Amino acid sequence: MTDASQNTEYDVVVIGAGPVGENVADRVRAAGLTAAVVESELIGGECSYWACMPSKALLRPVVARADARRVPGLAAAVQGPLDAEAVLAHRDYYASYWKDDGQAAWLEGIGADIHRGTGRLTGEKRVTVTAPDGTEHHLTARHAVALCTGSRAVVPDLPGVDTARPWTSREATSAKQVPGRLVIVGGGVVGVEMATVWQALGARVTLLVRGTGLLPRMEPFAGELIAEALTEAGAEIRTGASVAAVHRPAPDGPVTVELGDGERIEADEILFATGRAPRTDDLGLETVGLEPGSWLTVDDSCRVEGSDWLYAVGDVNHRALLTHQGKYQARVAGAAITARATGTPPLETGPWGAHAATADHAAVPQVVFTDPEAAAVGLSLAEAERAGHRVRAVDYDLAGVAGSGLYADGYRGRARMVVDLDREILLGVTFVGPGTGELLHSATIAVAGEVPIHRLWHAVPAYPTISEVWLRLLETYRG
Repeated sequence: MTDASQNTEYDVVVIGAGPVGENVADRVRAAGLTAAVVESELIGGECSYWACMPSKALLRPVVARADARRVPGLAAAVQGPLDAEAVLAHRDYYASYWKDDGQAAWLEGIGADIHRGTGRLTGEKRVTVTAPDGTEHHLTARHAVALCTGSRAVVPDLPGVDTARPWTSREATSAKQVPGRLVIVGGGVVGVEMATVWQALGARVTLLVRGTGLLPRMEPFAGELIAEALTEAGAEIRTGASVAAVHRPAPDGPVTVELGDGERIEADEILFATGRAPRTDDLGLETVGLEPGSWLTVDDSCRVEGSDWLYAVGDVNHRALLTHQGKYQARVAGAAITARATGTPPLETGPWGAHAATADHAAVPQVVFTDPEAAAVGLSLAEAERAGHRVRAVDYDLAGVAGSGLYADGYRGRARMVVDLDREILLGVTFVGPGTGELLHSATIAVAGEVPIHRLWHAVPAYPTISEVWLRLLETYRG
């Protein structure tokens, strides 16, 4: 740890030590630049302690049991309830018990200096770190400052919400016991994943969705199949529902959720899964002519528009709010920072170049780890049509693939590929069904690589696997 009581100069200063900030630091250090990383919470960030890792640790036993219940000879052995205490302990392990010693050691191991405290811009290439004891440390960047502070959950401003102690994604993934009754507001990824977890662990879940269905950014059949499964599991899903107020008269008592039509629902906890906002409120953006609290607009190298030294990487640029996509941006930004710092010409900033995060526009993959899983990359049919492409959607019932029947009795799922008819390449692919998350990378390669349909025909899927759906989709397209 550097003696940061003195003014210190580095080639690069990174604010935020989540996976994105860690990767920026790693890339520039690997190129021989010096780097400081500033963090006000736990090194490892949201993903490690309150999002990706704990949520997937909670979901894995749920999905494994669901899969086992569909296998003859095994189903009878797994009909009992999950061991909630063991599941939560498994979660605690994968959240490193909310300690960041290992992550800090890794950062120090690559030669990055860690500065604990709140980092704020105080002018061009200048960052002031306020340590927990109030000491101010002043850092100067020779080449770049990278803002990697991520996003936070948004809780709507409703009557009573300030005293209702609502859950956000953080509380939902770190809760120490199973609530008897849980109301979840929001039908996006966090809402459906947490509904899957807590319903399976014994909570009575009510999911309130303002729109007409779940997962509105994916193909409609994804939300439909997941809603069907959640309902069969015992969750109640209400669409077209809005929350007007929340009441919790006693701090440790139940919460009452008042709906827009006047109906009231009583629960033990309420989770708002209603969107994200950038963590840029207290970054000193005003000192460099930017608006505090705003998303930051960047070019494809993740450099903030109008600046030659400030980068915004990960959630803060609002391009793709996913950990793996933020880490991808970090690799691109780290390469671009290094190239500009060392004067290595020319930068490859054209589509799919080494210094361009092109996948943010064309090939963003995402898996929703519910039962069934939903996995998608690229554009949905509606997005492709809105973008003006001449496209055709090719659908196939995953239950018709031999590997699916072997995977689970009564397999239910669906696949879709969106074909650009002018170029005969794939613009998007969606799979929904048990075990489909592991199919996604093949689709990502096809979309990112712009692999022509005629060449995909020669990519032979092994029999009998669920991946054989690729052959069936291509056959359906060819007629």
